[in-house]
Amino acid sequence: MPPLRTALLQSSGRPGSVAENLKVLDEAAGRAAAAGAGLLICPELFLTGYAIGDDLPRLAEPADGPGARSVAETAERHGIAVMYGYPEREGEPGGPGRIFNSAQLIGPDGARLANYRKTHLFGCFEQEWFTPGEQLVVQAELGGIRIGLMICYDVEFPENVRAHALAGTDLLLVPTAQMHPFQFVPEALVPVRAFESQMYIAYVNRTGPEGEFEFVGLSCLASPDGAVRARAGRGEELVFGEVDPVFLSASREANPYLRDRRPGLYSPLV
Repeated sequence: MPPLRTALLQSSGRPGSVAENLKVLDEAAGRAAAAGAGLLICPELFLTGYAIGDDLPRLAEPADGPGARSVAETAERHGIAVMYGYPEREGEPGGPGRIFNSAQLIGPDGARLANYRKTHLFGCFEQEWFTPGEQLVVQAELGGIRIGLMICYDVEFPENVRAHALAGTDLLLVPTAQMHPFQFVPEALVPVRAFESQMYIAYVNRTGPEGEFEFVGLSCLASPDGAVRARAGRGEELVFGEVDPVFLSASREANPYLRDRRPGLYSPLV
């Protein structure tokens, strides 16, 4: 099975403007496809922006809403799978339904492959606006690779990533809005998570000031040996890395963590 060339779009887009963010996504998808990538990953809440305050309920939409349809058209036109973050509303746009911090994976044919609702909400801002999701492991298949979905703070809980490892996730996609002073997460924690659970992790961040936040960038693709195969800086950037199923299989064979677990001892954890 050939490697999956993966593109990480580090950008905050244009907060508050869905139309402009869709243009940024489309341009990035074209560049990524031209560079041979089969998957483009965008940051957390990329469709609308993160720190948009009272505009969030107005811009939230269902999983099959107009934003999803636009992303599907982009994915099909460029022949590339796309994962993007957005505020998902239950029910009709502008209605009274609950809002989730969600991420959706669209296939290269425009089909909706998976939708994930963030299970661990960070800070007062997210807890005020969003309802936490209840499904821990959400997966899809892409080119023979088992893709898992997660959002930002979720990856900081080792239990979450281990659940994906036990479910067979090969590549974990983590759109994020990681802010100062937590840059140690992309620098140190994410590569450790990839090593201890034997998978690739694509961690894709926003960048620059937005409202009260300062996003740190440093998006990365970490591999199961703990190495970082692609790393962005602090500004807007499109970076590429390879997800190699052959290397992943060899790494899992050599690393005994999952085989040497003793689940019978872990009941006090729950």
